[in-house]
Amino acid sequence: MAATVALTASMRSNVVSLQLTETLINRTQDRLSTGKKVNSALDNPTNFFVAARHTQRANDLLGRKDTMGEAIQTIKAADAGITGIKTLLESAKGLVESARSATTADRSALGTQFSQILLKINDLIEDADYKGTNYLENGSLTVLFNEDGSNALTITGFTANVGASGLGVAASGADISAGGTSLDAAASQITVALTTLTTQASILASNLSIVSARQDFTTDLSNVLKEGADKLTLADMNEESANMLALQTRQNLGVTSLSLASQAAQSVLRLF
Repeated sequence: MAATVALTASMRSNVVSLQLTETLINRTQDRLSTGKKVNSALDNPTNFFVAARHTQRANDLLGRKDTMGEAIQTIKAADAGITGIKTLLESAKGLVESARSATTADRSALGTQFSQILLKINDLIEDADYKGTNYLENGSLTVLFNEDGSNALTITGFTANVGASGLGVAASGADISAGGTSLDAAASQITVALTTLTTQASILASNLSIVSARQDFTTDLSNVLKEGADKLTLADMNEESANMLALQTRQNLGVTSLSLASQAAQSVLRLF
């Protein structure tokens, strides 16, 4: 049978007090080292799991924010394409006006330039792609805004190529060379095409505003959620530092008190 050591009541009371103080010191050291008052569900189950949900939602929203950023770039690519098409159409319209007062030989040269511009417009449209989405070739993209995807925006483009299926510019270099009423028809088609581009650019700009607003909102909401999680789990470093000083003082006093209690037992030795 193992031998046991019997402690006096006062000594045992001091030992228990020191053990409790040591536990509190360890807890305070953990808070000071991690900066958190809730490091696990054992510290505070309610705060721990609520903070975890806040943090998870914030991370999910930040993932959506990246998608929104890509959608914004896709819209910007389309807008750059529309700007380029407008510039080329304005040049084509200038050729039409020049052909009105040109000689037959000059109109032939202008017609060749006109056809070249129309070809370059279609080349430009093909290059307005961003990550597989081209709003100038009737592409579409669905942008998810919240963590479960229940709030979303589908952005649909249009067909911007020249021709009856797109902007409606059916005129060709031959029409410019022919002169006469063909020039009026070509000028009218280009004017309609420019109006269509302006309308579509306005629609894209509206979608861009929506996505940008949701991106800013997502950033703000994520910060709010993280701040809420921090308030539930972070420790007050000033308070914990003060607690550590107080506990260290209590520990020193406990050791001194235990020493005094042991002296009562030692006094028995003086009887011998």
